[in-house]
Amino acid sequence: MTDAPSDRITAREFHDTDGVEDWRVLLATAQTLFRTGSFTAGVELVDAIGELAEAADHHPDVDLRYGTVTVRLTSHDVSGLSRRDVELARRISDAARELDLRADPAAVQELEIAVDALVGPTVQPFWRAVLGYDEDANDTSAAPALTDPATHAPAFWFQQMDAPRPQRNRIHVDVTVPHDVAEARVTAAIAAGGHLVSDDRAPAFWVLADAEGNEACVCTWQSRD
Repeated sequence: MTDAPSDRITAREFHDTDGVEDWRVLLATAQTLFRTGSFTAGVELVDAIGELAEAADHHPDVDLRYGTVTVRLTSHDVSGLSRRDVELARRISDAARELDLRADPAAVQELEIAVDALVGPTVQPFWRAVLGYDEDANDTSAAPALTDPATHAPAFWFQQMDAPRPQRNRIHVDVTVPHDVAEARVTAAIAAGGHLVSDDRAPAFWVLADAEGNEACVCTWQSRD
């Protein structure tokens, strides 16, 4: 089933629709969190969501934790929200109520990280390599935003600076990876325009920086005892 372009809706249209009071629009998704109280109750809800998703041929992202289930709805074929998201949101809320589970939509959030850059296309490849991310296919800018291919970690985007900041950056990113891919990740980041700041604590972590000095550490579990 494919949405027609007219089926795409705005965030306002989503929130103005009856039956979606459990949900909140964040970026291009409709999200909610259900308080389940136990892992077993969460599994029951996820099972119910799976059946509804298959019946609708529309599949949300579902995050099952002890005590909570978070659901994210979007329509990738229209790069945003559609009427299908409204319908599935209503059905998921109904299923949760049948299981006597409470929605807590105030608990959802999305995190993005912005890297200030004078020349975005120069620093973006470093971050793509060090994070193992993909470019956002919908971003046509010179330095496209980066997203986690596993959809777990926050997106990175690049903010144009109008003047250099020569002082050392006061925030950096720690990227913890499996120990057997760490050196390859470091090598890829350097090849993408970054440089090694320090490997004094390797293999616990390597300190790297992009072409403008923004730092990232590639970390593992090793040598931390």
